[in-house]
Amino acid sequence: MQRTGDLAVLMGNTHLNAILGWLFVLFLSLIGVESAIDRDWVWVAVSFAVVALAVLPPVLFRSLEVMLPWEVLAIVVFPLLGRGILGGLIADVAGYLGVAAVALVLAVDLDVFTPVRMTTSFAVVFVVITTMATAGIWAVLRWISDVFLGTTLVYPSPPPVPPAVEALALEALMWDFVAATLGGILAGLIFALYFRRIAVGRGRLPPAIVEAIE
Repeated sequence: MQRTGDLAVLMGNTHLNAILGWLFVLFLSLIGVESAIDRDWVWVAVSFAVVALAVLPPVLFRSLEVMLPWEVLAIVVFPLLGRGILGGLIADVAGYLGVAAVALVLAVDLDVFTPVRMTTSFAVVFVVITTMATAGIWAVLRWISDVFLGTTLVYPSPPPVPPAVEALALEALMWDFVAATLGGILAGLIFALYFRRIAVGRGRLPPAIVEAIE
């Protein structure tokens, strides 16, 4: 999609993109601290994973203007707001949307700041698989915590539990994987339809950085 006129100037503004990007990084850092105080470890991990992926390029290139498109950081905020405001089932779904957002940030990092150029279809698959893998690792960690530490992250009560309860917990876990997959697909489509066609990240980098990447 060709951008012209004032929109092109706005979308390609390196300074504006950097300022907005750093503001979102600060906001996500504060969310991570607040989640740590609440012992909401899922959102601690999501928040600081995105912060780490966002600050890695400016650290490596030694320039504050080397920043992800601010929109990709803004997308991470939506699951955080859903978790904080709505709660309940929406908060659970928002958790997997947050994981998908981390995968999206990773894909944009690779696409913008490295010589790697993923095809659109591969980018979608990459985001989906990364989201599912992260959800799988988190499920294993929760189960281990329940079994060895007596927590109730997977089971409604510390194990051992009756077979019927274990079956219900397993079914809920499978639905979690479905939610993670759908979140990954959504994030992958956002990458394909928006960040590839409109928010061209390299257009917001200093020319010297673009030359170094290519």
